[in-house]
Amino acid sequence: MNKQTLIKTLNLEPHPSESGYFKRTYTSPLNVHSPAGVRPSLSSIYYLLSDDSPVGFLHKNRSDIIHYFHGGGAIRYWIIHPEGRLETATLGSDLAQGQTFQLTVKGGCWKASELISGEYGLISEAVSPGFDYGDMELADAADMRRRFPALFEAIAAYISPA
Repeated sequence: MNKQTLIKTLNLEPHPSESGYFKRTYTSPLNVHSPAGVRPSLSSIYYLLSDDSPVGFLHKNRSDIIHYFHGGGAIRYWIIHPEGRLETATLGSDLAQGQTFQLTVKGGCWKASELISGEYGLISEAVSPGFDYGDMELADAADMRRRFPALFEAIAAYISPA
């Protein structure tokens, strides 16, 4: 399996804001009331980072997101908690090296992802309440420098240039 085969077989498209490739695979018909309004109770996507698009840019979601590793190279996550604590975690298959198959990022945390080995890394994400673009905020460099001055140098490479 290679990245082009996966992109074609799974009908992945370039992600409009984060980078990488994605496809929404499920949206629950059950709606729930959330602080942002009515949302599907759950949604899910495939998400692929590749050697030509290796970074998922820093962003924040309102909803909790569970990330599931499927295959390929390892993907490192940079997570900034609301109080400013930086955490890293790696999705991958090398459990002896501290990698994990599953990672939960709570709503309200900033996160970025980076392919750190191989041609691609394929994951799925389950979002609850379901994902809505209105519930996502892409990081802005000036805002991140103001909010997290001590972390800025560590996270600057993961902020979208656009």
